Amino acid sequence: MTYPAAADLTLTAAIAATALPLAAFAVILLLTRGFPRLSAALSIAAISVALVCAGLLLVRHGHLETPLEYSTLWMAGGDIVVRVGFLIDPLSLLMLMIVAVICFLVQVYSLGYMAGDPGFARYYAFMSLFAWAMMNLTLAASLLQLYIFWELVGLSSYLLIGFWYEKFSASEAGKKAFVMTRLGDVAFFIGILLVLLNFGNLSILELNSPRAGFLPPAVVTVSALLIFGGIVGKSAQFPLLTWLPDAMEGPTPVSALLHSATMVAAGVYLLARLFPFFSMSPAALQVCLAVGAVSMLLSATMAMVSRDIKQVWAYSTISQLGLMIMGLAAGDYVAGVFHLTTHAGFKALLFLCAGVFIHACGGNDMFEIGRRGARHLKIPMICMIIAAAALSGVPPLSGFFSKELILAALAGRPSPIWLAAGLLGAFLTTYYTFRLIFIILFPRGEAQAKDAHADGHNSEAGYRVMAAPLIVLAAVTGVLGFGGHALGRFLLQGFPGPVPGAGHPTWLPFAALGATAAAVGLAWFEFGRRGADQVGFVERVEPLRELFRRRWYIDDAYRWLLDHVLYRVFSAFCAKNDQKVIDGAVDGLGGSMAAAGRILAVLHTGSVQFRLLVVSVVLILLGLYYFVYPLN
Repeated sequence: MTYPAAADLTLTAAIAATALPLAAFAVILLLTRGFPRLSAALSIAAISVALVCAGLLLVRHGHLETPLEYSTLWMAGGDIVVRVGFLIDPLSLLMLMIVAVICFLVQVYSLGYMAGDPGFARYYAFMSLFAWAMMNLTLAASLLQLYIFWELVGLSSYLLIGFWYEKFSASEAGKKAFVMTRLGDVAFFIGILLVLLNFGNLSILELNSPRAGFLPPAVVTVSALLIFGGIVGKSAQFPLLTWLPDAMEGPTPVSALLHSATMVAAGVYLLARLFPFFSMSPAALQVCLAVGAVSMLLSATMAMVSRDIKQVWAYSTISQLGLMIMGLAAGDYVAGVFHLTTHAGFKALLFLCAGVFIHACGGNDMFEIGRRGARHLKIPMICMIIAAAALSGVPPLSGFFSKELILAALAGRPSPIWLAAGLLGAFLTTYYTFRLIFIILFPRGEAQAKDAHADGHNSEAGYRVMAAPLIVLAAVTGVLGFGGHALGRFLLQGFPGPVPGAGHPTWLPFAALGATAAAVGLAWFEFGRRGADQVGFVERVEPLRELFRRRWYIDDAYRWLLDHVLYRVFSAFCAKNDQKVIDGAVDGLGGSMAAAGRILAVLHTGSVQFRLLVVSVVLILLGLYYFVYPLN
């Protein structure tokens, strides 16, 4: 249903939730940048009100069976119509609530983590900008409107990843993230244009309606694949996955924000948002399934050899996003969105726990973190174990329930290869997760000079501020899985696409738990038991270790393409074109003008006799012309 943009409680709450962070960003940047505490208070106040508004919308429309669209005409020409406004339905309400909760908790946590940073006020300004862009993306009513905020999310993430721009590695990581995600966004924009030219409407409700089924199947498939290109870039899927580990150069709260339910999860949200449209093309879903599986397995192998705690969780994010895409592509809408929801909680918790360790121990290396006594930080250690168990699918934590739904969806596919890939991914995820846990819990070697326990947590007040969001997220991780059925009923209210069938093979949970238990056992044998040398089976095979450490040489392939194709061929061609054609044309035009000037200069000698001679010659020639060709 489409409603006029009239003032009511729902519209007021939507406007407040999406506008207040922008207002906070503008005020901080223009007025309060010299007052760090005031800037932080403004940003947190804005996101707090946005959180209340998101909760109000969720409660008010918890039983919404027909989507609400508050929209107004933006552009029209011929048969093409583009509207702008808010789309209120179960998926947008759920995602808005997730974004608001995570942004609020991360901003509160940042009070302790970023205390004393010279860019404290600027940090909170960028946080507010990010929250504004992500919330508007969530409620966008049309695909073009969503794309605009999609790009603004990319801009704000670039600002946050390169926040410490004085570091060369941070500025390079920001540029790499910006450029690689733009590659996918170009495909996304072309897909939008293709839909607009063939369908004449970019309304998300219209695209998901049966009317879109009248489009030629080839147009649907090509459009879906082009839009999926944007998902690949934003959610760091194969082959555009290497920017995300490098994005760890930003502050750790930024990593928690980007990886949990916001920036990189926007790609999965877009796939869920257009799930009925994608379901019209089985070929497109098959491509999504394959890309998700490859991304899940490749990133899991990279995490098995990494020593950087944040990069391990970054590889884990890529892997879990691939699993979500597999669930959606397998046809189970609820499974993919449910795992998106549970992942938001435990992944934010993992990054925020890592931030406490990094803050206390002064480094990202998990071996050094362990040797510096990180296990004595009781709250983050316990919370990280809870989150790690949820990530690994250990019951009764939230990740177990959502992973089971995805594995059940994969078990329903005709080919068993997808379920095998899912079970292998579950095994590898548990292995590298508990590898990290055991390395920190059972350090080897001498303790380093800087001990996290003896350091007083750098600041007792700061530690308490950072610990509070951890406890909240740990509680959410513990109980969220039990709400799976209620969440499924909520999401399927008035759902326009095919509803997945319930049930799965009775042996599947035992197979999943068996893979998890085997992975924990292997990780314990190599990293946890007394006398273990804490070297994994992959690390003992040098070529394999190097392959995984170098990210399957994907970055090397990009470097070769840049050097030998882009720079040597295209850049060289453009340089020669600039020198020979553009510069040559300009130089030739200038030379011609100079030559013409020299010729004309001969006619301007300043001699009266010469000018009279020219006039006489011209008159004689004109007389002869009219004598030979008399006028009629």
